[in-house]
Amino acid sequence: MGDPPRIDGVTHRTVRARGLDFHVAEAGAGDNVVLCLHGWPQHWYEWRHLLPALAEEHRVLALDQRGFGWSDAPPRGYEKESLADDALAVLDALGIEQVDLVGHDWGGWIGFLLCLKAPARIRRFLPLNILHPWLTSRRAILPYAWRFTYQLVVMAPLLGYQLQRRTKFIERIFLRGSTDRSAWDEATISVFAENLGEPARARAGVQMYRVFQLHEVGPMLRGRYADARLTVPTRMLFGARDPILRPQLLAGYERHADRMEVELVPECGHFIADERPQLVAERARQFFAAN
Repeated sequence: MGDPPRIDGVTHRTVRARGLDFHVAEAGAGDNVVLCLHGWPQHWYEWRHLLPALAEEHRVLALDQRGFGWSDAPPRGYEKESLADDALAVLDALGIEQVDLVGHDWGGWIGFLLCLKAPARIRRFLPLNILHPWLTSRRAILPYAWRFTYQLVVMAPLLGYQLQRRTKFIERIFLRGSTDRSAWDEATISVFAENLGEPARARAGVQMYRVFQLHEVGPMLRGRYADARLTVPTRMLFGARDPILRPQLLAGYERHADRMEVELVPECGHFIADERPQLVAERARQFFAAN
């Protein structure tokens, strides 16, 4: 596995936490820290536009989560609560008490868990194209269940592993998940596909979905987070043409969140940080500038 791709003004470090080496890309400086958590099938480079855009006013950290990018990829530990603990441990190792948080896809889900687990550590939260953890109505979810069958393919012991090692499969995920396909060129797709194609990282991708489907989705639907209240100020940006996560599935968060709002972004798909980087950066700057 080669070195991380270069971006002007971005440095790289390894942080030891919970017995693992985590890769962190960093830009900017100062006391106002923004932590960015990527989704699947990406890594820190998902934030290639946001890092320099926020660096003038913030210290921006893009963490490669366990199993992805240039972080260690152990065979276990892909429970999303554990990944939230990873992020907290990295912040502890860096001596950072509080951050503004951006999370997309699984990174957004883990972001919600961080806000529920350690609200004092998160000043403001900007989730991107992810559902909230209060999905408990099977009747509401059932019409959209077929859209999640891809997870059964990704989590398959042999098939999922082999597919994640194929550039064409990763390319298809990006293109089918996007409204503006011009966001993806061959070089950008390769940065993600070649990294995920490494055997331990392909296994991590399988584990992300297998653990969720076998151990996490059931308890969630039975109300695991029903009594958990979101007190962190939260503003969600959601590409309205996400082919999997439909905006209708966001209903019901109001009962569980003190200060959360949702902005639907028209003509945008799942990979909003790649399709609409200027909008994401603008909203982040505005939201994180508030007291």
